[in-house]
Amino acid sequence: MESNKKKEIGKIIIAILIPLVIGGLSAFFTKDAMANFKNLNQPFLSPPAWLFPVAWTILYILMGISSYIVYKNKNVFLYKERDNYLILYIVQLIFNFCWSIIFFNIKAYYFAFFWLICLWILILLLIINAKKINKIAYYLLIPYIIWVTFAGYLNIMIAILN
Repeated sequence: MESNKKKEIGKIIIAILIPLVIGGLSAFFTKDAMANFKNLNQPFLSPPAWLFPVAWTILYILMGISSYIVYKNKNVFLYKERDNYLILYIVQLIFNFCWSIIFFNIKAYYFAFFWLICLWILILLLIINAKKINKIAYYLLIPYIIWVTFAGYLNIMIAILN
């Protein structure tokens, strides 16, 4: 029994680390562009800079837990939904990773907004899939789509103001 518990804890840690590492790599690749971002005209409701890494860390942890809950689902009638979820999860992580580079490094603000809309749609599909599998996994993703919606507002306003 103890061995199974350790394996499950290991799986939870890996599930949480995957989005945290991807988010950390994205932050690493965009760190030099942050100085430029501070000089841009900021939209109304733009939060302080310290809030972004805090919010994203929390969101990545919630995503990781949600993915673990879905992954461990053993209901054979939901295997297709689980596999769809996991594919969508990987694709949205890639879109999430690339958005920062498009926005901060390339400074293609309008294209970044389009990319963010695609990410938002992927998150919505992920949420719809999660709801079919497990309500907790579903609820854990709600803050993510809310934050990305807010990020969309910030993105388009920065495009317009700059």
